[in-house]
Amino acid sequence: MIRLPDKSLSDPTLAALAGYQQEVDGAGGYAEQVAKAKAIWPSRRQNQPFREVKSALTEMCSGARRCGYCEDSMADEIEHIWPKDFYPERTFVWSNYLYACGPCNGPKNNQFAIFPDADPEQVKELVHPETGSVQPPPGKSVLIDPRAEDPLQYLWLDVIDTFAFTPLEDDESTISWKRANYTIDVLNLNSRDALIEARRNAYGSYRSRLYEYVNRMANGAVPGQLQGIEAEIKREGHPTVWREMKRQQAFIPALRELFEQAPQALNW
Repeated sequence: MIRLPDKSLSDPTLAALAGYQQEVDGAGGYAEQVAKAKAIWPSRRQNQPFREVKSALTEMCSGARRCGYCEDSMADEIEHIWPKDFYPERTFVWSNYLYACGPCNGPKNNQFAIFPDADPEQVKELVHPETGSVQPPPGKSVLIDPRAEDPLQYLWLDVIDTFAFTPLEDDESTISWKRANYTIDVLNLNSRDALIEARRNAYGSYRSRLYEYVNRMANGAVPGQLQGIEAEIKREGHPTVWREMKRQQAFIPALRELFEQAPQALNW
């Protein structure tokens, strides 16, 4: 899970989203706004502006339109990072979207926690009463937002043994640890065996391509050949694995040797 590259939308599309959002904002009180957001989202997302939204989200994905959370499954659902059922004012806000897969978006659904401004170290899971009429208190998201921040400032992926995520911070009392742990749990980043296996396979693929690059460079390959391998590495799936290989290479002899021979790869 890495920070997603930012993409801009055209002025007409942004204006259309703003118009849809005005429909929600003008519905009345909080409960009415929640109801309006839920009512119009299914139809508005079928309109012309969302073709550009989906195209931009696709460009932001890693690999072949992979999920912005797990980086593994096909991204085919527009995910509201801040759920619209709690935050109707973010229903048609571009920065609140990412492309997610069903196995991530389904379980997450409306699971969302905040650090309330009134108690900024307490994790508060948001739960609507059946009426949906109680507005969440102001606060900061516990879930790490890959549209707005770098998840690897909070997460560490073991690329030596388990290929599982852990909080980067060791102290369980810190905000950073709580955010990392919550994100891992809500998105089931470690509980799916296929994800672990895919990360392990990605590690082998990245290492093989880097080995090929080093050997071709040593044997006098022309620049075009080397650039081709570089491009393949940049397009490879599970980019978090590559980021962690670079971050951890000093502690892994086999990787350290490869990166010492091709230090430019640390900038890819």
